[in-house]
Amino acid sequence: MKLKRTDSDDLDFRKLVVDLDKYLAEVDGEEHSYYAQFNGIAEIANVIVAYEGDEPVGCGAFKRYDDSTVEIKRMYVAPDHRGKRIGAQILSELEAWASELGFESTILETGQKQVAAIRLYKNNSYEVIPNYDQYAGVENSICMKKFLSSANVAAA
Repeated sequence: MKLKRTDSDDLDFRKLVVDLDKYLAEVDGEEHSYYAQFNGIAEIANVIVAYEGDEPVGCGAFKRYDDSTVEIKRMYVAPDHRGKRIGAQILSELEAWASELGFESTILETGQKQVAAIRLYKNNSYEVIPNYDQYAGVENSICMKKFLSSANVAAA
């Protein structure tokens, strides 16, 4: 598997995001339209696309949240490629990239119905935090945070 650092203009990323949005619309049902307003991909500078051979099979991104924190966004692995730790590899690469840029932590939001995503994040040392910003008071939202290790920062 190959991981490519790119941005939101990447056509493979855009295709995967279309698939992600279809998947989320099915899983989240009526709640999807609320979340969709926060998931625009215009001008995201930090995107990872995962490939098996020449086929794009997964993606993830982050946006600056504040001076020390980035928000993980648009994490997705195509259904036929799940169970291969691709999501974990994408997440790890996003964290390494954020560390290289001097960020100290990551935050993210996922939905209670996203059982596999919650498991991925918990297995990678993310801890549940109070819902932030637009997710405050949203019952379906689960917000999480991870402090990036000083080893990651030192390796950058």
